[in-house]
Amino acid sequence: MSTDKKQSGFSEAEREAMKERTKELRAEARLSKNREEGERVLLEAVKAMPKPDRDLAARIHEIVKKNAPMLFPKTWYGMPAYANQDGKVICFFQSADKFKARYATFGFNDMAKLDKGNMWPTSFALVKLSSAEESIIAELVKKAVS
Repeated sequence: MSTDKKQSGFSEAEREAMKERTKELRAEARLSKNREEGERVLLEAVKAMPKPDRDLAARIHEIVKKNAPMLFPKTWYGMPAYANQDGKVICFFQSADKFKARYATFGFNDMAKLDKGNMWPTSFALVKLSSAEESIIAELVKKAVS
């Protein structure tokens, strides 16, 4: 019989994300589709991030707002996300710091219209954003809501 203890269950970061999501679900009924309140909560989450995640998330927010103004800003598991009129998250930003990852991520859920053949990317690693990456993200966001 082994005496090694295996870590089982969720990590502290995962438990915290689930708590954030529970708070968000409770608030969604109250907020409904209040764009201003959703944006306020999203920007608070961005402000709480350490650099460079904060800078990346703020820039992603501007890109999404400009290229998909019909999406509703909100948080999803405590991180910036953008939902359609039905409340379904289309795209999201995941902080590197939150899960102690090597890079931040910008991703799309299955409601995004990015289908291309039998295989296509749904998330992208972000280390920094130059105008080239910003252009790619803008085009992907436009396509996702087309």
